[in-house]
Amino acid sequence: MSIDQTKHSLFGASKVAADVLVQEYGNYFGMKTACFRGGCLTGPAHAGTELHGFLAYLMRCTVAGTPYRVFGYKGKQVRDNIHSHDLVEAFWQFFQKPRSGQVYNMGGKPPLQLLHDRGHRRVRTHQRQKIAMVLRRGHRIGDHIWWVSDVRKFQSHYPGWKLPVRPHGNPHRNPRGLCCVT
Repeated sequence: MSIDQTKHSLFGASKVAADVLVQEYGNYFGMKTACFRGGCLTGPAHAGTELHGFLAYLMRCTVAGTPYRVFGYKGKQVRDNIHSHDLVEAFWQFFQKPRSGQVYNMGGKPPLQLLHDRGHRRVRTHQRQKIAMVLRRGHRIGDHIWWVSDVRKFQSHYPGWKLPVRPHGNPHRNPRGLCCVT
């Protein structure tokens, strides 16, 4: 996918700039560098807001009883979630055997993608309460409709890395899951 002549947010543009710099330091100078491109990161200290961190935001709305607002795409955005524990474990694996100028897409990979509207239904089922979901017509400028990570490159470089934590599931039985957001 090309990034030329496409719409970006300033947040997205800064991520691209950092990504390229990390690669160049590795390629030019042989420094042990890697860019870990993440989808949605979640975990016990995740304090999601309406525009970033939808799992934490969804749970915040559930607990507070406020409407869960989804921006654009009729609520059909797909987000690939990875737990902070799994990402830190990936950092540790890289630290043990670093490489130069690498790029890794990091996420929960299938089946850990969540449609916004399915996440809404899943929480409603587990919490046994109604959650009002409001669909906003316009999507965020520069937003993408989907992100699903292909983690096979990282797994081929670091076969000891696994994805043990599932960021969604029954929040009452999974203490590292949805119920841990603050």
